[in-house]
Amino acid sequence: MGREVPQQQQQQVALAVEQLLAVNPYNPDMLSDLENYVNEQVSSQTYNLDANLCLLRIYQFEPDRMSTQIVARILVKALMAMPSPDFGLCLFLIPERVQMEEQFKTLTVLSHYLETGRFSQFWDEASKNRHIVEAVPGFEQAIQAYAIHVLSLTYQRVPRSVLAEAINIEGLSLDKFLEHHVANNGWILEKGHGRGQLIVLRRNEFNHPELKKSTDDGIPLEHVARIFPILG
Repeated sequence: MGREVPQQQQQQVALAVEQLLAVNPYNPDMLSDLENYVNEQVSSQTYNLDANLCLLRIYQFEPDRMSTQIVARILVKALMAMPSPDFGLCLFLIPERVQMEEQFKTLTVLSHYLETGRFSQFWDEASKNRHIVEAVPGFEQAIQAYAIHVLSLTYQRVPRSVLAEAINIEGLSLDKFLEHHVANNGWILEKGHGRGQLIVLRRNEFNHPELKKSTDDGIPLEHVARIFPILG
C-alpha cells in the first residue's frame, strides 16, 4: 500500500500537466508548474518529452525566467531516452548563449559520444561530471540499456570485454549483470576460442537480417509530429 500513494500522486500530477497543455501549451503562467513537473519526472523516474519541450519554448518567450538547473535536467532526461532524437529536439530550443555554458557543452559532448558509440569516452567524461548526471536517478541504467541496444544492432555474439567497456561494469558486478540478463532476457554465455567469454544476445532483425520485416525506412511519424509544432 505504501507505494500506491506516490504512484497515484504522480499520475495526478501528470494528468494536471496534460490538461494545462491541452488548454494553452505556451502560457507563461504554466512555467512554475512545468518546472515542478520536471523535478517530479526526475524524482519518480518518469519522462514526458512534450511537457519538457513546451517548457523550453516558454523559456524562449521568457528568457529572464529560465532556470539552467531545470534545462540541464531536461537534457539529461533526453539523453536517457536515446536512441530517440529527444536531445537534439530539446537543444534546438535552447539559446546558443546558454548552450555555451560549461555544463551544456559537457552534455553535448556526452550526446556526441553516445551517438557515435564511443562508450569508453562517454563513461570517462561522465565520471568527470558526476554532479551533472548523478542529479538524475536512473541515468547510468538508461545509458547501459542504450549501449546494449547499440551492440545488439551489430553483434550476434559480443565479447565480454566489449560489453564491459560499453556498459562500464566489470568483475563480480558484471557477473551479476550477466546472470540477470541470462535469466530474464534470453542471453546465452559461451566460451570463446582464445578470446574469453562470449555473450549471445537476443535475436533481432538487425543482428539476424533474415528476421527483418518489410518496413518503411522513413522517419517515424511520432518524431515528425513533434518537430512540426517546434518549427511553427
